[in-house]
Amino acid sequence: MNDDVVDAYLERIGVARPPVADVAALRTLHRAHQVAVPFENLSIHLDEPISLDEPDLVDKIVRRRRGGFCYEANGAFALLLEALGARVSRLAARVYGDGRPGPPFDHLTLAVRLPDGTGPWLCDVGFGRHAVYPLVLGSRAEQEDPQGRFRLTETPDGDLDLLRDGEPQYRIEPRERALADFGPTCWWQQTSPSSHFTQAVICSRLTPDGRLSVSGRSLIRTSGGSRTEQPLASDADLLAAYRDHFGIILDRVPAAPAG
Repeated sequence: MNDDVVDAYLERIGVARPPVADVAALRTLHRAHQVAVPFENLSIHLDEPISLDEPDLVDKIVRRRRGGFCYEANGAFALLLEALGARVSRLAARVYGDGRPGPPFDHLTLAVRLPDGTGPWLCDVGFGRHAVYPLVLGSRAEQEDPQGRFRLTETPDGDLDLLRDGEPQYRIEPRERALADFGPTCWWQQTSPSSHFTQAVICSRLTPDGRLSVSGRSLIRTSGGSRTEQPLASDADLLAAYRDHFGIILDRVPAAPAG
């Protein structure tokens, strides 16, 4: 990623180039990415193939000003951090559902070591509602964040469970992977009727005081302890919500999930 692309990426998330890639800069970048770049699976329902090639990730998020799911958002964020001097390890995780972790490579998360020697930090800008700021990967103590109380616990087989407010979120395999390793599961997530990404359409981002989401045909706002839901009855209303709240301009609405 050259300097022009780095500058364009930083403009996309509304952050000036940090003079040094330290913890304060990482916290700023981590939060800003979640505010600017939505967690979304629209490509799946627009019949747009998802590519994990690095130029395609950057093109989608930076030039086309779209978002993506974990492989895309964290995949692109890793490239930005590396261009700023960080050492980034791509880690496979298994998202919990029905009380147990999902399949291998179900999720991509990041371990980040900074040039000043600090880290590793657990960074994740591609998990929907998640920690606003990076978490200390090596700590087993409770870590406070605006999104809740997070804790990392070791499993008997050497993996790490991430818990939020006592509930397991995903299980991390602490072994560095290449982005290409996630390709088969990324394809499965796009195509399988069993994937929750094919079963629902979602577009969501962090806001300064909560979260804003379009789920199906509803615009959902959360702020503090309050939640409001506004129906989007027409295609025009739905397209306007994507445009006005997420900066995503579409020429057609995503197809409704089968069933």
